Parts: sequence; C-alpha cells; structure tokens
Amino acid sequence: MSDFQQRVAASFGAQGLMTTLGATLALVADGEVHIALPFSPHLSQQHGYVHAGAVTSVVDSACGYAALTRMAPGHEVVTAEFKINFMRPALGERFLAVGKVVSAGKLLLVCTGEVRAFSAGNADYKVVALMQATMVSVAPR
Repeated sequence: MSDFQQRVAASFGAQGLMTTLGATLALVADGEVHIALPFSPHLSQQHGYVHAGAVTSVVDSACGYAALTRMAPGHEVVTAEFKINFMRPALGERFLAVGKVVSAGKLLLVCTGEVRAFSAGNADYKVVALMQATMVSVAPR
C-alpha cells in the first residue's frame, strides 16, 4: 500500500460520519477515490430515497480524499466550496461515490464527483448526483 493510500485509509477510519453512514473505501488511486454506500432505510428521506445529505456527504468525502492523494505528507485538505446537482432520486441497493482531481495547484484543488446507484444484481448504474468541488490544502501546524 502506498503512502497516500495509507494516509487516506487512516483519515477515513477516523471519520465518524462515514462510519455512521455505513460507507467504506472502495478504491484509492492517485487523484481518484471511490466510496461505497449500501442502501439503508436509516439514510432515507420521507419518499424512501437516500437522503440528499447522505449522498452529498459521501461524494464530498470522495472528492476530498481524491485531493488528499495529491498532497505532500503531513498536509490535509478541507472543502472550500461545492456545487451538487441531483439528477434523479437516489434509489438503489448500493451506491458508489467517485471523486476525481481535475486540477491540483499548490493551494486549491478542483475535483469532480458523481454518485452512482446500482440495482440488485445489476452491474449497470444510473448517475444520481454530480458535484464540482474546490478543496484547500492545509499545511502542517
């Protein structure tokens, strides 16, 4: 496991929200991170879809961790801004948030993210949300 993969895994393991949501790391590569989220009625809104807050949380984290893979050891990232578009209701058995770095500067990193919904026993997916996010590098104290 590479240094950045270890750093992402350790940071992800320390996030209480991801644990609460039942999210897990599915892929950590240079500039790209996937986070898996199983459907749970505990994450639903009143119509039975996965709540927008849960969808937003996992794709924001996927983008942030994708940015972290580009940081020097000791550096962290925080979200400065994001825009999310919900394309359709978040219906599915499982979801995958994919975050990718588009541009990595010294201070700001621009990322894109999408959340994919998978039905039972089906490898095909539907994109339920798209995100564009700006992450800020935080130097060690």
